[in-house]
Amino acid sequence: MLQDKNIFSKVFFWMFIGLAITFGVGYYVSINENMLYNVFSKYYILLIIVELVVVILLSARIRKMQPTTAKILFCLYSFITGLTFSSVFVLYNLMSIMYVFGVTAILFLIFALLGHFTKMDLTKIGVYLFMALLGIIICSIINIFIGSEGFDLGITIIALIIFIIYVAYDVQVIKRNLYMIPNEDNLAIYGALELYLDFINIFLRLLQLFGKNDN
Repeated sequence: MLQDKNIFSKVFFWMFIGLAITFGVGYYVSINENMLYNVFSKYYILLIIVELVVVILLSARIRKMQPTTAKILFCLYSFITGLTFSSVFVLYNLMSIMYVFGVTAILFLIFALLGHFTKMDLTKIGVYLFMALLGIIICSIINIFIGSEGFDLGITIIALIIFIIYVAYDVQVIKRNLYMIPNEDNLAIYGALELYLDFINIFLRLLQLFGKNDN
């Protein structure tokens, strides 16, 4: 049986690698006008499609993948996300981004520790979290046509709460998967992907609420 301490050290290592790739690529693209133009005028839709394909493939096939393949796909996903993430560095002030990143890291750590040490079985709320997330997605699509700033603010706050809870939930799911995914490297990549997605979503929602535009 895998030890919690050992697997979580690998999970957070790969999560850090993914975040470093995403933020590094995003910043690099944002300061290169030609690359920025190509990403959003020529390849944006293709990048979104590839991003979805990679994350679905990782989630669905992680148990059967070779560890090297899983690591490559995770890094590829982080890289592609970084390309589309470059808009963040264009729209928001760099100091504001760094501030929000720090707040995100603190919130993430608090709820990761909560998920790890609490005796409550958070895995039971997975269905409700997914339904709430689906509701947020539907409301966001509706608001594209309505264009209500108040509605958008409400969606952002609710989405932030959902993803913060998801951090604690996903940490418990990773502990449960110690028995479901016996390969330590694959489990580390699975956990890193889930927590990476939580972190990015919390960061983006906090940036929407507190980020300063780069005028």
